[in-house]
Amino acid sequence: MKVPLSWLTDFIDLPTTNTRELADTLALVGHEVEGVEEVSVGWTDVVTAKVTSVGPHPDADKIRLCQITTGGEPIDVVCGAWNFEEGAMVAFAQPGAVLGGDFTIGVRTIRGIESNGMICSESELGIGDDEEGILVLDNETPVGEPLEDVLDLPDVVFDLAITSNRPDAMSMVGIARDLAAWYDIDYRNPSPDLTTVDLSLSLDVVVEDGSPRFAAYQIDEVDVGPSPQRVRHRLLKAGVRPLSNLVDVGNYVMLELGQPLHVFDVDKITGDRLLVRRANSGETITTLDGVSRTLRTEDVIICDDTGPISLAGTMGGESTEVSETTTNVLLEAAAWHPPSIMHTSRAHGLISEASTRFERGVDPNLPPLALHRAAGMIAEVANGSVRSEMIDVEVTQTQPVEISLHLDYVARLLGDAFDLSKCRGLLERLNMKVVGDDPLKVTVPTYRPDVTRPADLIEEIARIHGFEKFPSRLRPGLSGTPTNEQQRGSALRRLLADLGVDQAITLSLIDPADIAAFHPPSGHEWNRQVTVTNPLREEEALLRPTLLPGLLHSVSYNRSRGTPDVALFEIGRVFHADPWQKDLRVPSQPEHLGLALAGVFGDVVLDGSGRGTDAFTILSILRAIGYRLSLDLSVEREAAPGFHPTRTALVKIAGQPAGYVGELHPETAKTFDLDGRVAIGELDLAMLLRSSAQQAYQPVSGYPHVEFDLSFEVPDEMTVASLVDVTSEAGGQLLETAHPFDAFTGGTLGEGRKALAIRYRLRADDRTLAADEITPVRQAMIDAARTAGAMPRGGE
Repeated sequence: MKVPLSWLTDFIDLPTTNTRELADTLALVGHEVEGVEEVSVGWTDVVTAKVTSVGPHPDADKIRLCQITTGGEPIDVVCGAWNFEEGAMVAFAQPGAVLGGDFTIGVRTIRGIESNGMICSESELGIGDDEEGILVLDNETPVGEPLEDVLDLPDVVFDLAITSNRPDAMSMVGIARDLAAWYDIDYRNPSPDLTTVDLSLSLDVVVEDGSPRFAAYQIDEVDVGPSPQRVRHRLLKAGVRPLSNLVDVGNYVMLELGQPLHVFDVDKITGDRLLVRRANSGETITTLDGVSRTLRTEDVIICDDTGPISLAGTMGGESTEVSETTTNVLLEAAAWHPPSIMHTSRAHGLISEASTRFERGVDPNLPPLALHRAAGMIAEVANGSVRSEMIDVEVTQTQPVEISLHLDYVARLLGDAFDLSKCRGLLERLNMKVVGDDPLKVTVPTYRPDVTRPADLIEEIARIHGFEKFPSRLRPGLSGTPTNEQQRGSALRRLLADLGVDQAITLSLIDPADIAAFHPPSGHEWNRQVTVTNPLREEEALLRPTLLPGLLHSVSYNRSRGTPDVALFEIGRVFHADPWQKDLRVPSQPEHLGLALAGVFGDVVLDGSGRGTDAFTILSILRAIGYRLSLDLSVEREAAPGFHPTRTALVKIAGQPAGYVGELHPETAKTFDLDGRVAIGELDLAMLLRSSAQQAYQPVSGYPHVEFDLSFEVPDEMTVASLVDVTSEAGGQLLETAHPFDAFTGGTLGEGRKALAIRYRLRADDRTLAADEITPVRQAMIDAARTAGAMPRGGE
């Protein structure tokens, strides 16, 4: 937003006009200064003059002979402009004056008549684009004054970046209000000067939806034309192009107070009622830019008996546009539902100064003040007659928010220097009403929708006190040593990177269809979903309950762009619609480790080939994790949604379920445009990082080991892990390792049977094992296996 200093000083008597100091102060109160423009005087010896007579040139048809006065004797000037008559106030460049481009004005003879200087246009002075006519000043302009004094030049224009939570600061008054709080001085609101005629309105207004407050004045017998020079010049400095007095007044008051307004041609409104409502599907409106737009049911519109005549808070309709022939108008000032205006302006590509203010939240108590101000200006600049009855439909009364502020909370965040007196004084400088001692009861003006809780008040206290006044210090707290979980997390990331798995970071918002592709059963935690109320896209309508969709999309993306071998992991939060134990107000959001691999993983030979990814690949990674983090890991065959039915394992840590690893189901893989085998896994990160029991050091035995193999015939449903567990427990302390090395089906084995072979290693710490020690251990393993349903093969 552009803020001319000359306009700003209408509302505040600043203690300094130093440009650098003011720019620094604006930044300190929270308004970033993106640029500072020095508007200089581009001429010398140009003064105001009054035209005392206008007549034809005796020897030319397209120019006229004028007499002007700057307070002394009449001066003859030849002029080619036709937009002024006798009595007009103009800008006169005296002989010897220098305009832009070092153009010197002298005395010239034009078609036999001596012209003593030049009457100037906006373009010739460099203060506007109008080249067709000369600059006509306000009638009240004093004669003989330097033009720069009349135009508030030289001037400074600050280009400010107003944050989205501060709609109150998008105006001259808003900036003056903040500077007044900073300097602890007074500021001024404009004083509307409005005279009305005792007439009722010819229209009624009904608000069904979308507007908490709608106000309007009817103004008759207006003269549409250019705005006064002062209004035009201020709008130009603020970056707004002047159009006509009616439109310019709306823009002027919007920049002054922050309230956008709209002007309707009353005589073009059909019927005696305006209706504010949501659009019906398929309705259309032609807006002021001449574009026919199909409306959405979310759009708020203003209608007459023929249908939509304005896209509320965004752009008016062509059917009720004011023109040069307009005589009677309806001046509207309203507050609109901010999210509706935001969605409408973006959906129709109509982002404007008005929509930007409305989508941030215009104070619903501002329309009457802005309406009085604008109606008074229209009566002045367009000679309008304002009817005394004002439409003011207040659907929802907006009351100031009251917040309790405890002083110990302030002291905890800002320090002990902020006692009762200091806090009260700083808040009152922001026009907040403060009563009580501790807690303070603070009433926040309705133009500050961003202040809703104690923390917001404390931020305002710190802002007006001055952030730069707080000393730089290192706050006390924990040392910089990482916690045990942080160290284990770092070790996990390093391990996966060393194995050749790259870390990915995917969006937390996913497409609901991605979860449907996994076909989770009813009651599964993936179906306890946290949905987004107003998603920007349907593909981002859900907070992810699992990391797998994002990883699979990333694998697919990389493979489709020429990278066939992809191995990714991600550590991030997933979300379920259950209360989170850390904060019951928000959904459960545990951290998970996700894995997804496709193509070749691991070592490759010279021709680039290698072992393809499968369930064994991810099991190997799991074992590496377990070894690195000293976890009591075990796996059991168990199906999971979206996983291959026979190549999936439930992972347990210390006997507790921690997640699944395995291969992606081929049908699920098709949804993500993946072919071939894809290994996936997802584990509870907290269980992985939880400290295991302290590892005790054991010296390596210097005595030889003994190895023997056992083969068992077992039912298909018996897992290798369960057989190893049973036999290992029977092996006792002498058992050093148990390694499965063969699995066989078919042959002489019956239906539903398989053979498993395991190599066992025994060793003692203090002696060489004798045969009479080995045989009982071997037999105990066989007996334990037989009890579990496994039959030894090849004799005992």
